[in-house]
Amino acid sequence: MRGLIVALLLLSAAAQAAELSLELGSGSRRWSSAELLAHPQARWIEIDEDVSYQRRMRYRGVPLAALLSGVQPGDHLQAVALDGFAAELPAAALLADSGARAWLAVEDPAQPWPPLAPDKPSAGPFYLVWENPIAGRIGPEQWPFQVARIRRLAPLAERFPQLLPAADADHAVQAGFALFQKHCMACHRLNAAGDSQFGPDLNIPHNPTEYLAGDFLARYIRSPQSLRRWPQGRMPGFSEAVVSDAELQQLIGYLRHMAARKTAQSE
Repeated sequence: MRGLIVALLLLSAAAQAAELSLELGSGSRRWSSAELLAHPQARWIEIDEDVSYQRRMRYRGVPLAALLSGVQPGDHLQAVALDGFAAELPAAALLADSGARAWLAVEDPAQPWPPLAPDKPSAGPFYLVWENPIAGRIGPEQWPFQVARIRRLAPLAERFPQLLPAADADHAVQAGFALFQKHCMACHRLNAAGDSQFGPDLNIPHNPTEYLAGDFLARYIRSPQSLRRWPQGRMPGFSEAVVSDAELQQLIGYLRHMAARKTAQSE
């Protein structure tokens, strides 16, 4: 019993010591869980359809815009999770105070959130959640949990030019590139470019359009487990509400285009 009490005390101390790093240039700072829970704009929020828990959830949260000192709507931010998931986020969406609204949910060590699955941790200590996400077409990758830091960076195209389609690529390929940034870069790299440490590279050594024939790639994106039953598989399915059929074809078109653009340093 004494060992259990000690373990619980250590767990509580670790939760209280959790810190979120905001790397925003002149507005950079670290926030502890206790500081965020006591933030003057913190309040209880209800999230009707929580992406991670798949049910209605209630959180103590702070409007993310209140923490983004000096950030402008045209800036680009990235939220990095403890497991290497790296969500690319346009600042304009995070700063909005109407429509889809971003909140930083903060786990209270005294009232821990439920585990995400049996033998798994919770979504805490910090979780980016959205009120009215449909209004901003917010996808599941824009709900990063177990967030460790949020940083302001140059846009992906500037940081990683090897992601760019050819200059003469048509509109559909360019649209597919935008969709790739929104939905895929949180987990995947391409041509060894990207910050995520989570999923495999989607162009080297082989692009999925090179080994998934017919409509299998589209079916895989819609429902990964329908093609590969893998208990440890973590890729979510992308419904038509998140990625329309037309957008799905644009995304696949970008991948097919990039299969012919493997960069020398990535081969």
